[in-house]
Amino acid sequence: MRSVGGEITHELGIIHAVGAELTLGEIQSLRALPQVQKILGNTNIHIARNRSRSGERNGGDGGNGGGTSTVVETYYPTHLGADLLHQAGIDGSGVTLAVLDSGISSDNGLTKNTLQDHRVLRYYDAISDSEHSAFDDQSADRNGHGSHITSIAVSSRLTEDGDFNGMAPGAELVVIRAFDTHGVASYADVIRGIDWAVAHRNTYGIRVLNCSFSATPRSHYWDDPLNQAVMAAWQAGIVVVASAGNTGPDPMTIGVPGNVPYIVTVGAMTDNYSPEAMDDDVLASFSATGPTVEGFVKPEVVAPGGHVKALMKTNSQIAIDHTEFHDGGTYFNMSGTSQATAFVSSIAVLMLQQSPQLTPDEVKFRLMNSARPAANASGDLKYSIFQQGAGMVNAFDAVYSLAAGAANQGLDLALDLAGIQHYAGPANAETSGNGRRATTIYYVQGPDGEPLYSWDGSYAPAMGFLWSDGFLWSDGFLWSGGFLWSDGFLWSDNYAFNDGFLWSDGLTESMSINSWVGQE
Repeated sequence: MRSVGGEITHELGIIHAVGAELTLGEIQSLRALPQVQKILGNTNIHIARNRSRSGERNGGDGGNGGGTSTVVETYYPTHLGADLLHQAGIDGSGVTLAVLDSGISSDNGLTKNTLQDHRVLRYYDAISDSEHSAFDDQSADRNGHGSHITSIAVSSRLTEDGDFNGMAPGAELVVIRAFDTHGVASYADVIRGIDWAVAHRNTYGIRVLNCSFSATPRSHYWDDPLNQAVMAAWQAGIVVVASAGNTGPDPMTIGVPGNVPYIVTVGAMTDNYSPEAMDDDVLASFSATGPTVEGFVKPEVVAPGGHVKALMKTNSQIAIDHTEFHDGGTYFNMSGTSQATAFVSSIAVLMLQQSPQLTPDEVKFRLMNSARPAANASGDLKYSIFQQGAGMVNAFDAVYSLAAGAANQGLDLALDLAGIQHYAGPANAETSGNGRRATTIYYVQGPDGEPLYSWDGSYAPAMGFLWSDGFLWSDGFLWSGGFLWSDGFLWSDNYAFNDGFLWSDGLTESMSINSWVGQE
């Protein structure tokens, strides 16, 4: 890079790359060097863009309360069985969660654990490439997204009944800020944040990385530089949890890095404004849906993602843009697969407190094995596995699971990262008819070649179902493995990209991460 006159801005060792400022002439000179494998644009990334829908429903608990809020009941620790774990002393203590987002606010519920000890081990600003040991102006969350996500995961605030607001209120925390006031980050800053987390995983005991963002894929999963960083983090022993994206409900809408087959990808359900009852929950219409273009079933699991109540300052940009969803004090209602992702990250923290020996593949296996799919009384799925994966997560069952096994069978991460082998999943598609009458069926093949599960790609809210216990996932997750990729695989001729994918020579790519969606 220096040999052509480029000014290096980021050292991204996690993907064997650097970021730099280059003129067009320097880019042309760089392309001529035989040791340069690839040149990609450092694109902008956005979180929670202001794209609200008309007629958004407040549900009676998200509007301005006209004053200061007290600590309120958030419902979801009970909804997912975490309250019983808290009573047993399993609250995430001794396990570090890293949240890569827009920072956090100085609220004690975020910065202090259940013992009121300071829990934030380090603040890292990936934008300025600087570390901080204490909260300061550079650590502040001016956007609000990071505070909301962190609150769901670890808030130590107590209700009047003595229940914690957050899922893993005793956890340690590392805050990685890559997004600015308007929820915008560069690709290089996000990758630098992941690189820092991997490099400091042993120093701060980082076991889980929350990635509540999602972007439109522009290449196969193995070619995207952000995906490569996420894969390297998984290889290093960090459980990476990412959102499916808010681009649903159509098939094949899973974003980056959720389309990485190795990690845990999370879709969103909503409680239909009745948190005490689970039989009327519905799949959120915005929740992105699989399969991925390489044929992997995604998401792996779903979690609450509709009108989730969590901490956010009134002067945060999101709260300013959407005042109708703030109570005027400290709580804000927000929907998205970002929120759902925070639930699953915190459950992984609880699992690792109880069973610290678990590898990322084993955590993923038990999360899926203990999930509860939406099914009717006869056991038929109410949503396809491409919409709900293995089903709704359950913290209690995941923590106490004794399921022996590991996810990602048939995949070799080391060979994948080395570019030696890449993989395809078990999903396929068949299209009949043409034009407006064309119908596509997505299905997963079993060992005998017959379809195990099929889906016509339709979305319809399902009412009156059960969260089925124990269902079909204990038989090795026949749909979660992979096999070697081949250029003629599946419906690859219909992809929007091919081996020469859409990273343009002009380096003008842009992407949107976790667009604002209406409350559901």
